[in-house]
Amino acid sequence: MPCGMSVLRLSRLDGIFSAKNLSQVERAFRSMKTMDLKVRPIHHRLEDRVRAHIFLCMLACYVEWHMREAWRSVLFCDEDQESKKTRDPVAPAKRSDAALEKAYSKVLADGSAVHSFQTLLKMLSTVVRNRCRVPAGGPNAPTFDVVTTPTAEQQRAYKLLETIAV
Repeated sequence: MPCGMSVLRLSRLDGIFSAKNLSQVERAFRSMKTMDLKVRPIHHRLEDRVRAHIFLCMLACYVEWHMREAWRSVLFCDEDQESKKTRDPVAPAKRSDAALEKAYSKVLADGSAVHSFQTLLKMLSTVVRNRCRVPAGGPNAPTFDVVTTPTAEQQRAYKLLETIAV
């Protein structure tokens, strides 16, 4: 094969990978504006505020990406990331048998439920801390915090977040 043809084939593959990466960027923006992060439209007029807003949006996307990666084992995601590196980029993506089993049964190997990103966040949102004060003590009575005890499933999700290395 002439050298020029291999360069041409490489550039086509680069184009395919770039297009697939672009779809990930589009998904991130859709996630940011709608279902996951719900960043509402904010109209800034000063350049430093526009830059700060964009920075915070990108930071939120970055944090969300890390959370999704850490939670891959409890989400409907495919855990076999190595196969993505060797498969044909033009061929339709195929889910691993383990991912298909998670999607079909909606249960993990340990019997706990498989989640979407949204349902996992909703489940974690039930862990709260309330600052309390005894009503009979008046407005100057000392306060104390009451924190709900996370379930085993919530503790597992929090432990997985601790594995994030930045």
